[in-house]
Amino acid sequence: MSITPSSFPPKVIAVEAVSKRFTIRRDSSIKERIVTLGRAGRRHREDFWALRDVSIDIRAGSTVGLIGHNGSGKSTLLKVIGGIIDPTKGTVSQRGRIAALLELGAGFHPDLTGRENVYLNASVLGVSRDEVERRFDDIIAFSGIGEFIDTQVKFYSSGMYVRLAFAVAVHTDPDILLVDEVLAVGDEAFQRKCLDKIRTFQEEGRTIVIVSHSLGQITELCDRAVLLNSGQVVFDGDPNTAVAKFRDLLEDRRVAETESDGEIEEEPRIVEATLDVIGGNEDGAVLPGSDLRVTVDVEFPAPLENWRCALQIDTVMGTAVYGTTNARMGVHPPAVIGRRRVEFLLRNARFGEGKYFINISLMDNAGRHLDDARQVCSFNAAEFPLAAGSLYMEPEFVDLGAPSGESR
Repeated sequence: MSITPSSFPPKVIAVEAVSKRFTIRRDSSIKERIVTLGRAGRRHREDFWALRDVSIDIRAGSTVGLIGHNGSGKSTLLKVIGGIIDPTKGTVSQRGRIAALLELGAGFHPDLTGRENVYLNASVLGVSRDEVERRFDDIIAFSGIGEFIDTQVKFYSSGMYVRLAFAVAVHTDPDILLVDEVLAVGDEAFQRKCLDKIRTFQEEGRTIVIVSHSLGQITELCDRAVLLNSGQVVFDGDPNTAVAKFRDLLEDRRVAETESDGEIEEEPRIVEATLDVIGGNEDGAVLPGSDLRVTVDVEFPAPLENWRCALQIDTVMGTAVYGTTNARMGVHPPAVIGRRRVEFLLRNARFGEGKYFINISLMDNAGRHLDDARQVCSFNAAEFPLAAGSLYMEPEFVDLGAPSGESR
């Protein structure tokens, strides 16, 4: 059966050639602003384009993640979609009721109680008082702050703010839910409750747009991800591919910021480390059974006996998943002056999907660190649809039927 455009779900959000400019003032006082009025004041202002010619369409029932480094334009785009701010150029159109969780406590008045703010916040989202009264008990039960509902919200913790705001938003029967990082606040139990609610919305065919720095959350929840960099869309598609490209961008920035300044070192040091993936896929990602060859150049200004070179592989969260040294393998290179090249060959790698970083350390015989090259190189492990996690094992599931002795 062929799929025609009319068989696709309808578009509920259309962002067309949107750009957003903010003006940054360089004068810091009222006096300076008065003095620099007129043409001269233009020298004290700078235009910052948070978004540049962004065009995306979002269809009903999809869950879209917006990712990118700080300042890439994610939150600005979400506010433009939600109608909180107007674009400088371009147009945005939406269909259906929108509930937006864009900032902590947005829509709440600090001097009003939680109960009063429920009605206030719901009215902002377009819900009538009668509707709120019918759903009020469900809202309070979901938030879990019933004993504080008649307390002024200025005395609430950040977690209580989010609990109440999220509870109101998800009980206003929205067609489109916009979420900006608020799931990072609150305890684990409430975060799980929020994620369960989002999954319920997905099953009901509602549209969700999420901004999150939790890349695992993006790949778990979203069927599509948009990667922004400097206010522009650099990738729009599969979440796993988007996350891999984002991690590559972050790594490129880190390397650029930590490049050597060329000073001559008087201590033993790591000069360079390079990685070769042997037996990866066409994109160079590691597959089960691939070999990793890590070549390390070290330099010694004076001879050092029994020196050690260590390798450690970390996840993006900094968790060590593998480590070894030449001493563990019973290899003891001789003391030398000048440069020495060594190599780690790691056979039959079995990494789960994701990005991994390689750290190299140079140590003396007592285990004291002489030099460390953190995240000196990295690699991506390919996605495997059958399993998730930092390790890869071939899974098999067998239905054995009812246990022996029990009725079938």
